[in-house]
Amino acid sequence: MPGRIYPRERYLEKIRPFYKSDVIKVITGIRRCGKSFLLLSVIEELETSGVAPKDIIYLNLDKRGFRSVKTPERLEAEIGACLADDDFKYIFIDEVQNVKGFEEVINSFREDGNRSIFITGSNSYLLSGELVTKLTGRYIEVDMFTLSFAEYLGMKAFLGKKTADINHEFNEYLTYGGFPQSLEFDDAESKATYIESIIRQIFEKDIKGRRKIRNRDVFDRVMAYLVNNFGAPTSLAGIVEYFKNVERINIKRETLASYIRLLENAKVIYKCPRFDMKSRKSLRSEEKYYLADLGIYFARNTDTRVNLGPALENILFVHMKTLGYTVSVGRIGKLECDFVIRKREDYFYIQVSMTIADKSVEDREYRPFSFVRDNYPQYLFTLDPLLQKRDGVTHLNLLSFLKDDKELS
Repeated sequence: MPGRIYPRERYLEKIRPFYKSDVIKVITGIRRCGKSFLLLSVIEELETSGVAPKDIIYLNLDKRGFRSVKTPERLEAEIGACLADDDFKYIFIDEVQNVKGFEEVINSFREDGNRSIFITGSNSYLLSGELVTKLTGRYIEVDMFTLSFAEYLGMKAFLGKKTADINHEFNEYLTYGGFPQSLEFDDAESKATYIESIIRQIFEKDIKGRRKIRNRDVFDRVMAYLVNNFGAPTSLAGIVEYFKNVERINIKRETLASYIRLLENAKVIYKCPRFDMKSRKSLRSEEKYYLADLGIYFARNTDTRVNLGPALENILFVHMKTLGYTVSVGRIGKLECDFVIRKREDYFYIQVSMTIADKSVEDREYRPFSFVRDNYPQYLFTLDPLLQKRDGVTHLNLLSFLKDDKELS
């Protein structure tokens, strides 16, 4: 185990209540977001609390020595060989989706009792089909993301990296994203090379392994389109038209939809559906897609300049997802509210803008709030240092909100 592990406390908080439960802990997230180190953090806490090393079983199926474990029989044998006695065991299996048919093995060890099982995977297939059927609710999912801005600052300090002015650090984060290992590299070219290698791994292991892509070039162009247009209203019909008229490529709507699903399942992009604020129902058109990490945009583009509006939205979208909120794009008639945030019966309405120093921009950002007819909280996030009070809307500085790792209240 590595000597020093940066603790991702927000995720540990979600898992701790289940450390000794027979509920299977399923951790999903884009490759290299930190899932393996989260497992190692749990192991570290267990050992600190007095759990004997013999009662902790850790298999990383992406590591040398375990890459040949591809069948349920081999997986069962590897786990079984570590069960030296009948004492309570903690079983950790990293990148379990490498084994086709792993569900039977995981379920059988759970049913044996006296086990606490943790598994990770880099795509949504982990919680599709047989796993859900066989576990019948006996699992919890933790969707993990790359470093938040607060974690980015915390990990730099943890690694002994020098931090600059907070505005400079935020600009770096906006540009290069929060893949944990990218903090090891100080130059832009190395960061881009590293993140691009992650994208290649995702295609080879999480996408190509699940479905045969007949035309790699077209798939890459679809991915490039979605990456370059993150945060923009998107429809299948609109993308089909774009490829037909601009790229001179005819792509079937069904093929396009399947490519988008593959990118979603690989956790590269996240769909943000539209939500009608009057009827309280989801709408099936003009969704937006946000990136799991802004570094993906940087690595796929030679021009590192990013449109600040969508970038700020993307960061806040991911932040709210880590807090467990359901995030939608709000619609009131023809007006759009950047986000409607929901958790159980609580709603929050959010607008995001770089600045409202211009009066016309201020009026535009406040206008959707004036059509809200309930009393749920309303927030406006900007980078302005001076905050105003208007119409009962809470105006917050986004940089400070993210730096302090805050929640809505």
